[in-house]
Amino acid sequence: MSGDEVVRRLDPLYPNIKTPLSHNSVFQLLIATVLSAQTTDDQVNRVTPELFDKYPTSADMMKAPIRTLEKILKPTGFFHVKACRVKDISKKLEQKFAGKVPQTMEALLQLPGVGRKTANIVLSAGFDRIEGVAVDTHVFRLSRRIGLTEQNTPEKVERDLMKLTPKSEWPRLTVVLILHGRNVCFAKGPLCDKCVLSDRCLYYATKYDKKKNSA
Repeated sequence: MSGDEVVRRLDPLYPNIKTPLSHNSVFQLLIATVLSAQTTDDQVNRVTPELFDKYPTSADMMKAPIRTLEKILKPTGFFHVKACRVKDISKKLEQKFAGKVPQTMEALLQLPGVGRKTANIVLSAGFDRIEGVAVDTHVFRLSRRIGLTEQNTPEKVERDLMKLTPKSEWPRLTVVLILHGRNVCFAKGPLCDKCVLSDRCLYYATKYDKKKNSA
């Protein structure tokens, strides 16, 4: 199965959005994406209104008391690390990029704790620039489960997905795989019988063969 076929099948099921993270600026998108590590977008969206009301820009965020940030970010988990991270990113933006989020992969990767996944989301949803496929835990799991790749690192999975999918579809592939992973293709107990990809899915075929052989 190709990446564009996955997009074509899943596209009608999910809203045509760039990212489910709430934000009013590219800076806020960057911070929200960083905060989404090890938690859900819904949880991030519950804490960012207060965070961005108090500290809407990198100049504001870099001056925020660490204890205040920790208190706001506590529901997202790993709040001490995340509080330090958003301050460090904000400081770097102010000191090196004049308070503006850079628009290239190379520059974004210079920010503390920002990897290709975060950079791809920011470039796509923030600047309409397509440089890769954002591989989070859902994209990684579904890509391997469906049979789009056999690779075992996010970087290698991303390369395979880029080869299998037209560049124009890279951002949409990320979104639909994430949403499908949250709604149908769970890590445990995936709802294969309700999945529109089952007839072309490696995991389902293997599962079906095992059932048939054990019958």
